[in-house]
Amino acid sequence: MISFVRGPVAALTLAQAVIDVNGVGMLVHATPKTLGELRLGEEATLTTAMIVREDSMTLYGFAGEDEREVFDTLLSVSGIGPRLALAILSVLEPESIRLGVANAEPKAFTKVPGVGPKVAGRIVLELKGKLKPTGAAVAPAAAAPAMEWKDQVVAAMTSLGWNERDALKAIDATVAAEPELADGGNVPAVLRATLRWLGQDTSRNRAGGR
Repeated sequence: MISFVRGPVAALTLAQAVIDVNGVGMLVHATPKTLGELRLGEEATLTTAMIVREDSMTLYGFAGEDEREVFDTLLSVSGIGPRLALAILSVLEPESIRLGVANAEPKAFTKVPGVGPKVAGRIVLELKGKLKPTGAAVAPAAAAPAMEWKDQVVAAMTSLGWNERDALKAIDATVAAEPELADGGNVPAVLRATLRWLGQDTSRNRAGGR
C-alpha cells in the first residue's frame, strides 16, 4: 500500500495531480481544495489511499491523516465508492461529517451532488459509532480580507491550469450569481462554487453547440 507520495507537482487538472516521485509520475485524485493548495513545479506531500480493483489501481490523495481516515470510513457504507467518498470530502470538512453522523442529520449530506436522501440515511445509520466528533466545535473558515480572497482563488485556479483572465471571469460570474460568497470571503467555498459554475457553463456550451 502507498500511504503517501512526495515530490514536485508535474501536472494539475481540476480533479487530479501528477506527483514526480523519483522520476515516476504518480497520478493522484483529490478534492478541489487539496489540489488548489498545490503549485506546479513545487514539492508537495499528499497522504494517500490506494484502491485496488481487478483491472485498476487508483490513488486518492488527502491533505492529512484526518481526511484519509474519514475517507476510509465512508467506504464502509454500502453504495459508497471512492469517487463518491471523495465528493463528500470535497463539500464537507471531516469534522462536519462526524457531526452530521453524531447528530443524525442526513440533510447535512444531501448537499453533496450524487447523495440523495436514501444514501444520506445510510451514511448516518451505518457510521453511527464509527465516526465521533473530536470534541472541538467546528469553526467556520476564516474570511479573507476584501479582495484578497479573489487573489487566492485566482492563484488556486491558475495552479489547476486556468489562465488568469478566464479564472477572473468565472469568479465574477459565480459571485454575481451567489453574492453571499463575496461577503463571506471563504476561499475554499468560492473555489468550489466557481468550479461548479465552470462545469455547468461547459455543459451549456456543449448543449448549445449541438
